[in-house]
Amino acid sequence: MKRDRNGGIWDFEHEMAAAGGDQDLILGLDGGTTSTVCVCMPVIPLTDNHLPSDPPPVLARAVAGCSNHNSVGETAAKETLEHVMADALSKAGSTRSAVRAVCLAVSGVNHPTDQQRILDWLRAIFPNDVRCSVHNDAVAAMASGTMGKLHGCVLIAGTGTIAYGYTEDGREARASGAGPILGDWGSGYGIAAMALTSIIRAYDGRGPQTMLTSSILQELKLSSPDELIGWTYADPSWARIAALVPVVVSCAEAGDEVANGILLNAVQELASSVKAVVCRLGLCGKDGKDSCPLVMVGGVLEADRRWDIGQEVISCISKEFPGMRPIRPTVEPAVGAALLAWNFIKEQS
Repeated sequence: MKRDRNGGIWDFEHEMAAAGGDQDLILGLDGGTTSTVCVCMPVIPLTDNHLPSDPPPVLARAVAGCSNHNSVGETAAKETLEHVMADALSKAGSTRSAVRAVCLAVSGVNHPTDQQRILDWLRAIFPNDVRCSVHNDAVAAMASGTMGKLHGCVLIAGTGTIAYGYTEDGREARASGAGPILGDWGSGYGIAAMALTSIIRAYDGRGPQTMLTSSILQELKLSSPDELIGWTYADPSWARIAALVPVVVSCAEAGDEVANGILLNAVQELASSVKAVVCRLGLCGKDGKDSCPLVMVGGVLEADRRWDIGQEVISCISKEFPGMRPIRPTVEPAVGAALLAWNFIKEQS
């Protein structure tokens, strides 16, 4: 077995190894800015060349914190990834020797050098015969809506945002996803940051008064907009800021013009990211009417409010690309990552 490190993270394997009887397993991991999820699934032999319409059962599921190296640093990100994989295997009552494939889909993997660095690290953890792959988290999100088939477009809008597309012949393109400093507008962070800025502008007299002031101060248990400065910079983590999105939506639903303007801007930004990917790859054909799946993932896009950002994005996109078919996945992205790992096994066998 490969290296044991990180304060005995794999110590549980010594007891389980004695029991024996490990069944072949797949690990699928979805790593984001807010949380990281790893699922452990069995390898079920297939009688044809297609994945089943329903995914195989999840034997274990583990959750940890942020694994985006751009947010918490590479050392902390790798520790999170390794801990959550070990936790999933421990819960499944198994060890690394049973793993046949691992797929990590992690936000912040934006360049081939990121991908190769994490892949080398991953291969040092598992036995040599384990098939390992590393992708941006958008790839797993797409697979969760298409049951492992990489074709179409995915829009993620949670703490951060990214649009990613694949053609059937393997071409790919992305838009947004460069982080808050470079303008992840339309994301949870982007929406909340604009709300905080609007409060400060209103307080200074540079912008219109807004219900956001009283609502967000109440949410944060602050007494004055002045205190927002200290609150914000005491811990400017992306997820902490993005957690204010429900307050912005509530204010918009109550008729606040500033909050409505922020959400309308988010809709335009998210729609423009999808349109950019669709145009670059020609996913909807020359006339824009060809059918193409649009997988929609993330808390900002959840359809549980009267001010439905996701539906507004769909309406905006459909004006130019009526063939886009929105898909709300019934399985989580970590399962999508596991389905990609399963595909990898089939392609290499």
